[in-house]
Amino acid sequence: MNINQAANSEVDDRLAALITNANAIRAVASAVEGTIGSKGLDIMLVDRFGEVTITNDGFTILKQMDINHPAAKMLISIAKAQQEEIGDGTTTATIMAGSLVTEGANQIIRGVPVARIVEGIKIGINKSCEVIKQKSCNVEEINDPVLKKIALSAGREHDDIAELVVKAAQLIGEDKIKDESFKLSDTIIAQAGAENEVFMGVLINKGRVNKDMPKELEDVKVLIVDDALEPEELGEEALTTEKGFTKYLELQEEFRKNLYKIVNLGVKLVMVDKSITRDVEELFTDAGIMVIERVLSKDLRRAAEHTGARMIKRTGLKKDPVEIEKYLGTVEKVYEDEKLDQVRLLSGKGKPMATVLVGAATREVVGERERIAKDAASAVQAAIKGGVVPGGGAIEIAVARELEKQRETVKGMAAYGIDCVIAALKSPLAQIVTNAGYNPLEKVENVVYYQTENKMYSIGINCDTGELADMVDMGILDPTLVKLYAIKAAGEIAEAILRINTIIKKRDDNLDKDQNIQPGLNENMYDLDF
Repeated sequence: MNINQAANSEVDDRLAALITNANAIRAVASAVEGTIGSKGLDIMLVDRFGEVTITNDGFTILKQMDINHPAAKMLISIAKAQQEEIGDGTTTATIMAGSLVTEGANQIIRGVPVARIVEGIKIGINKSCEVIKQKSCNVEEINDPVLKKIALSAGREHDDIAELVVKAAQLIGEDKIKDESFKLSDTIIAQAGAENEVFMGVLINKGRVNKDMPKELEDVKVLIVDDALEPEELGEEALTTEKGFTKYLELQEEFRKNLYKIVNLGVKLVMVDKSITRDVEELFTDAGIMVIERVLSKDLRRAAEHTGARMIKRTGLKKDPVEIEKYLGTVEKVYEDEKLDQVRLLSGKGKPMATVLVGAATREVVGERERIAKDAASAVQAAIKGGVVPGGGAIEIAVARELEKQRETVKGMAAYGIDCVIAALKSPLAQIVTNAGYNPLEKVENVVYYQTENKMYSIGINCDTGELADMVDMGILDPTLVKLYAIKAAGEIAEAILRINTIIKKRDDNLDKDQNIQPGLNENMYDLDF
């Protein structure tokens, strides 16, 4: 082995953890980068049973990938956090994180200290967020035409879905859209065989328990039971004693009285979190009450909010009828769509609530249509809450140009960390034009030059023609919050990965106990020589 080989071997050993982690991050980013942009392609995911999911949605791809590497799992956790917080932008965040980690690792291998790289990345990320906020434009009102453009961009140019989402936002209103506890994407339901529709109300993907129950009701009192609707249970041992059997009969009688309270209060719709007994079904059918059982918790919450009901446990039915009545909600109309096996609650007396029903021709495309609609809804909500910026990778190039000016004011090796952020900011546009079939180096430099010469931060590439174009004029816009969160997420994962110096497998304490092994190093761990 010559001197250069020995030196390279030493570097590889010293940076083994960094190189391994960087490769894992890059592999995950590579899996989704082909989906970004208007010309992005789909990914086919196949599980061990042969079930297939075809999607363009970055988060769906990351969530369903079979990944074991711990660094890659960290990246997916960041993407999950972005999805939960914003609901869009996971692909951009993943691509930027992949570039940031790769560039950072390259600089460290060249000899730049990790601490300086991390310092520069922090400076670059903070400056990037500052610039984006400065260039952000607010959405003037709920009827602003820009929302349709946002929905189209996030909804992959599905005009019908964009129309549905924007209409839903307008029905719900700006105040509700800006409520931190509300997610517009939760109003989306896709159904094979259904027609596209937006209506004021809540849709429950369940039918009546019994077809002899009323199919349609008006001016309806609603009771929502966040529990099973059945008598309290006693242990089998208790039933073997006379005292226990007496208690059982008392509970049965008490439960029956509670059911008659519901009937006498004029309740016509009962929604239950879990199951009901056959006795409940028969009694309520005779009383003309519609019952829906095993309703999802999120649907119960939406129904309660829309009807003004308060969810009650079965033990709460022991209360006086006057008290129970305070838990009831009201809705103008309830009816079941037997074809789709769904129940609709329309015009509740509680808070306004819209439902977006997205139709699909076949069951195979239902999931993807729903994902597209949820992305569009999340983007529209984010735009209303935080404003918009030019999309198509244009704003990232503008920010990169500002960082190049910032770099000149940074002393020492932290400047190399800023270089990493600059490269990461250019990666979304580079990948977008690559997916469109153009040379990324040429197109990115063309955009940088034109933005600089004309002092326009909205210039990007028209992926249909390959020519320079104003993204705002083309209607290609992104929510500011999506960009901010994506940049922050990429910075967080890069800092975490680049700071990892060694990977050590933890001891399995339970295994040691089971096998009566003395705690300590085992053959599955690194034998560290301190």
